[in-house]
Amino acid sequence: MIFKTANLTLRPWQISDAECLYHFAKNPNIGPIAGWPPHESVEDSLNIIQTVFSKKETYAVVIDNVPIGCVGLLFHPDCNHYWGDNSAELGYWIAEEYWGNGYAVEGSEVLIKRAFEDFNINQIYATYRCENTRSKRVLEKLNFKYFDNLTNVNYLGDQFSEIAMVLKK
Repeated sequence: MIFKTANLTLRPWQISDAECLYHFAKNPNIGPIAGWPPHESVEDSLNIIQTVFSKKETYAVVIDNVPIGCVGLLFHPDCNHYWGDNSAELGYWIAEEYWGNGYAVEGSEVLIKRAFEDFNINQIYATYRCENTRSKRVLEKLNFKYFDNLTNVNYLGDQFSEIAMVLKK
């Protein structure tokens, strides 16, 4: 499926997006704050497109035919946490060059509406690292509310604290 908003197109990731994804995802300001390592090669990005980004309801956030980020709804067992029946987890990231334009909110709104209207989801959860104030602000703009403090493990095996927020139907 393809979705259009005022400023964005949400579409499935394509193999041809690998070079562009690598360009943005190699930035150390993007992945680690979201819990994943910076991409090390185009092949690394291609692997992510073919595995992680190929999941149901995961979309490239596109401006002028350039994928500048990702937004997705994750369903059990693909979530980072099990949130219960009729629940989903929202995830997103936007390339640093595009921060501050509301694109994470704009793309997420499409999937939130889809979750509640098309998938019988009653609540959507999202987490952010305590120090990631930008992600916290995105969730606040989407009307998510505090749910819990959690401890998670990153790609290096290090524990970190994160905040879980919830949006109910």
